[in-house]
Amino acid sequence: MTAAPLHPRAQRTYRALVDAGLELLAKRPIDALAIDEIVARAGVAKGSFFNHFTDKAAFGEAIGTEIRTELEQRIGTANAGVTDPIERLAGGMRIGLAFALEEPRKTAIMLRNASNSTLRDQPLNQGVSADMNAAVATGRLRPEARQSGVRFWLGLCQVLMVNAIERQIDLAEGARRLEEMLVLALTGLGLTAHDAAGYASASAGLLDR
Repeated sequence: MTAAPLHPRAQRTYRALVDAGLELLAKRPIDALAIDEIVARAGVAKGSFFNHFTDKAAFGEAIGTEIRTELEQRIGTANAGVTDPIERLAGGMRIGLAFALEEPRKTAIMLRNASNSTLRDQPLNQGVSADMNAAVATGRLRPEARQSGVRFWLGLCQVLMVNAIERQIDLAEGARRLEEMLVLALTGLGLTAHDAAGYASASAGLLDR
């Protein structure tokens, strides 16, 4: 069931709260924030917070989901017209790393505040799940990837993104790390070393485009 659209005034309040959260969560985790601080930064009444969120955890998750949705839209744009499911998976990891390099604060917030982010049936993971199933269907990936491949793949994507933020790497170093991670990830799923190296090299070459 789709939620009813918010009244314009409610939309403005929601946006103000989320924008305040993006600013505050870039510096501290949700547990270190008080609701009073959030509403003060947003310039809204405290009761308005509870009109949109049940508690701080729901607030943090909503912000994490919003950022994840933005990332998924970027991946969808980059993969538009790409039919090879393995190339699409590689493209998703590449865009995830590019997002971390371009938006380190948003990336950190997303990784801290999006629960259930590696579950196969999580709505935002449906694209990865579909690509994984399609790749298994080609016979190039091992059958186990159909059940556990999504968790494996997204876990490695998150590790790569966290490492990029913590190390503050540049594009050149990012391309090297992406290529290495793709080789490890794709061979781990059953792709031959030769084919994995080809996909990894091609995707790494597109990182700065």
